[in-house]
Amino acid sequence: MYTRFCATLSKLSLMLAVAGLIVLIACVQYQVIGRYVFNDTPTWAEALALLLVLYITALGVAVGVRDAGHIGMDSIISLLPDRLRLKLEIVIHILVGIFGALMAYNGYIWAALKWNDQKPMLPIPSSMDYVPLIIAGVLVVLFTIEHVIALLQGKEVVPAWN
Repeated sequence: MYTRFCATLSKLSLMLAVAGLIVLIACVQYQVIGRYVFNDTPTWAEALALLLVLYITALGVAVGVRDAGHIGMDSIISLLPDRLRLKLEIVIHILVGIFGALMAYNGYIWAALKWNDQKPMLPIPSSMDYVPLIIAGVLVVLFTIEHVIALLQGKEVVPAWN
């Protein structure tokens, strides 16, 4: 049940990232057309594009952790005996989970500090730049727990995009 929950979260994150990428492309196109065709650059377009990059990257990072798309040293780990390999993989996932928790915690601190500040070109709080850290951190922790449970049960996490 937890695996289905994480797979659903991963698929949803991936779909949101793709939708964000489509909006990002449209936003940049609108900015270029405004600048070169109408000689009137929309000031909000660049700020929105930068914000979308943060959200797309955060969601992509989380999906990469769940679907094991991150950089790893599989060749070295695969040479180890099974018991040692299992322990090392669990340690690696725990370290990734700690990193995700630190991302979420520090993202929350920065978001709380910037909540009353307004972004100069968008009518939203400056803290929205740090919300992707919170989202990605929480997702990384959830997906790491899934990986550790799967390793302890002798199962493998199937990528959500398959």
